[in-house]
Amino acid sequence: MTMIAEGSDRGHEEQIDWNGHPVTTWIPHPLAGQTFEVSTRTARDTEQAIAAIRESGQFSERFESLALLLLRAEGVASSWVEGLRVPMVDVAAAEIGETNDRSALQIADNLSVVRQALIAPERDLQIADLHQWHGRLMDSSALPGEMIGRFRMTQSWVGGTSPRDAALVPPPPDRVEPLMADLIAFANTERSDPVTQAAVAHAQFEAIHPYGDGNGRIGRILVGWILARRLGISRPPPVSVFIARDPGGYLAGMTLYRMGLLDNWVTWMASALLHAGEAARSVMTRSEELRNMWNGRIGDLREDATARKVLNLLSEHPVVSSELLVDRFGVSGRAALNALHSLAIAGILQPYQKAPLRPGRPRRYWVAGELLDVISGWPGT
Repeated sequence: MTMIAEGSDRGHEEQIDWNGHPVTTWIPHPLAGQTFEVSTRTARDTEQAIAAIRESGQFSERFESLALLLLRAEGVASSWVEGLRVPMVDVAAAEIGETNDRSALQIADNLSVVRQALIAPERDLQIADLHQWHGRLMDSSALPGEMIGRFRMTQSWVGGTSPRDAALVPPPPDRVEPLMADLIAFANTERSDPVTQAAVAHAQFEAIHPYGDGNGRIGRILVGWILARRLGISRPPPVSVFIARDPGGYLAGMTLYRMGLLDNWVTWMASALLHAGEAARSVMTRSEELRNMWNGRIGDLREDATARKVLNLLSEHPVVSSELLVDRFGVSGRAALNALHSLAIAGILQPYQKAPLRPGRPRRYWVAGELLDVISGWPGT
């Protein structure tokens, strides 16, 4: 038996049976037909956030290789929100397959999905895209295979030990598919300003909680996708950094949204995105200053030296090996080793010591510690 209670314009409560016990679920209303008008004050907040996002996006276009740091910061911070905390250097090693640490591999998977989601934001989003993101995100997780890349088939809950004492009980599984189809349609429209749209889409996604795990990370990727699509930028600022810094404000904002207080939630998201945009430009500026300092340290090397090429590679791969350089630049193993030693002498690279994954002669890895310190210095990371 299902009992329907009163709710806000954004959703309502329903009582359902769970293993013979009555529990209360929260059913979000479809977004189609709803209005998302914000107050004049909140509209000013969203305008300021949009300006900061656009400015950081233009900065990213000028420094494309450094802009990869923004995606790295987003993926790492989004994982940290979920309690996955691993030294940045170990995450970088996981990205090139040189660790068997499950947490590091999961964060590396998240980084991969963040990059994947922003390849073609101009194309309409499909449910199949979300399933693909989820499949890649859960690649190194312990989630059963039948729950990966597909919507959940069982009742879920957020917080607590069961739906009976949970902080939030999302809709029953038979409601997920139609609600997600409605959400995807909303994400592909331009019915409100980009910040309001991203805030609403994210809150709706988290309320539906469509997957067995990974909902927070996929929901935050959706924010970046909407901003990239609506604002024409390739590297949206890492909002997860600021969610990690203020988890209480984030959770309170989404609760207020479900209560019908749209302005409170949009104001919080606008503030987070404003600071994310400003911080993104600051990180890229500091990274560019570091790059210039590195160039000064190797000023006596030829312009075509392999070591100079490695400097650009470090934004993508802060942990490198001679094998990676041979593969990327087509140089000999000796030339690759010479380049790494030159950068180590200059203090740009330091040895990275971890137990080898494979039998036989271990590979030697090097880490750009100063560059990782720039990312690690972000609030919330």
